[in-house]
Amino acid sequence: MDSITPAALALRLREPNPPALLDVREPGEHAFCALPDSRLIPLGELSSRVEELEDWREREIVVYCHHGIRSARAAGFLHQLGFPRIFNLAGGVDRWTDEVDPKFPRY
Repeated sequence: MDSITPAALALRLREPNPPALLDVREPGEHAFCALPDSRLIPLGELSSRVEELEDWREREIVVYCHHGIRSARAAGFLHQLGFPRIFNLAGGVDRWTDEVDPKFPRY
């Protein structure tokens, strides 16, 4: 499993065939702020809901959370299940605010 910086992700999101975004935070966090077009599956529900990601199995997937800790666990789990192109957003949405979008809500 690899990591991607917020700056690198911002560039990738502007390209054709951008990566899919998986938010593993809690629903309240996602409602407060989320990256565009991301799919929410909280980390605690991921093992029971992984079938919801089958349509993404061959896509590049960037997993994110608040600081990058929960998403690293989720990315490792998905990698073990054979998802071949999994990336963890290093520093999470907190770092996204610092490096990409200072207007992105911080909590």
